[in-house]
Amino acid sequence: MIVGMSTVAPKLMTAEEFWHSPENGKRRELVAGEVVVSMPPGGIHGIVARRLAARLGEWADAGSLGEVGTESGFILDRDPDLVRGPDVFFVSADKVPASGAPEAFWRLAPTLAIEVISPDETAVEVRAKTLEYLHAGSALVWNIYPRSREVVAFTPDGVSRTFGENDILQDEKVLPGFRCAVAELFR
Repeated sequence: MIVGMSTVAPKLMTAEEFWHSPENGKRRELVAGEVVVSMPPGGIHGIVARRLAARLGEWADAGSLGEVGTESGFILDRDPDLVRGPDVFFVSADKVPASGAPEAFWRLAPTLAIEVISPDETAVEVRAKTLEYLHAGSALVWNIYPRSREVVAFTPDGVSRTFGENDILQDEKVLPGFRCAVAELFR
């Protein structure tokens, strides 16, 4: 019998504490109040994300439809706090605060969250992240799989659609007028 041993739960970090924590050069997110560190993504990952961000950005800017960016933090839940940084995001104009994009984390879910899936991510991790965005209020999540050259789209109603390399990536309800050939992401 062990006497005098007790376990102490780790102090959970808030989104604000996470924002002010020192940068360590690694990719970090706050999950259930705990910092999760991951390796920087590989080369193909960054190229695919840039290509899609550029296309979305041109579309959004042309119609003043909202803001497009990469790897910015979004507070998706509180107590314990959850901060995710999608590889690419779109926030529709009606959701952008009157003061504009925040200096710190966004205090809302992106309208569209896009994750470029790395080879080391498990199906469980990808599914959890997808559900976190949808439960927080994202209207659409795109998971991009460079190895299979496809995009899987998820909506809050539980419907998913796979876009293959010969398809046109679009969603008229969330992104009216936006079209991008999936093959263009992987050229």
